[in-house]
Amino acid sequence: MSETVTSPEQQKRHAGRPREFDRAEALEAAMRVFWQHGYEGASLTELTEAMGISRPSLYAAFGDKAELFREALACYSSGPGSYMAEALAQLTAREVVEALLRGNLCMNTNSSNPGGCMLMKAAFTKGEDCACVNEELNKLREAGTARLHERFERAKAEGDLPATISPAALTQYVTCLLSGMSAQAASGVSAEELNRVVDLALASWPA
Repeated sequence: MSETVTSPEQQKRHAGRPREFDRAEALEAAMRVFWQHGYEGASLTELTEAMGISRPSLYAAFGDKAELFREALACYSSGPGSYMAEALAQLTAREVVEALLRGNLCMNTNSSNPGGCMLMKAAFTKGEDCACVNEELNKLREAGTARLHERFERAKAEGDLPATISPAALTQYVTCLLSGMSAQAASGVSAEELNRVVDLALASWPA
């Protein structure tokens, strides 16, 4: 069988092409680097090594680091963080809260995940170039809080929550539980211990 012979010009053109890669897999890898280190803590070297691409390929496919982070957040929300959307679809407010707390617990204590909440870790961005990142994070948090508040408002209107319950206060309570559990999971608190916290919170659910 004869070998294919390429000219020096063809070899040069081939060498200059960026290496092809799976964009979804690269984005998943970037998400985990951001999740592990936060926005500022994730260096371009760590990102490109995890993604298996060069810096020029990163810029060509994703734009700058901030744009890559925005896409990584979307990847997080539709992947590991998808339990939130699933929880809001539950039939009762109590089921919504249980699904949120159990889902948060499972995600944050899964040994294959970096641990903690990606949004919380990324929130500690201080540099001047991080303004757009903080704005994006604030929008996501506010949108999530608004959806939960709206769900509790509907539950109250349907008689699923007592008339004396404030949907706003309940939203704040659940949000604090989620944040606290994420922080504790990141510091090494076990799933068994956090499940007891969830049990206690559900035991005090308003009749």
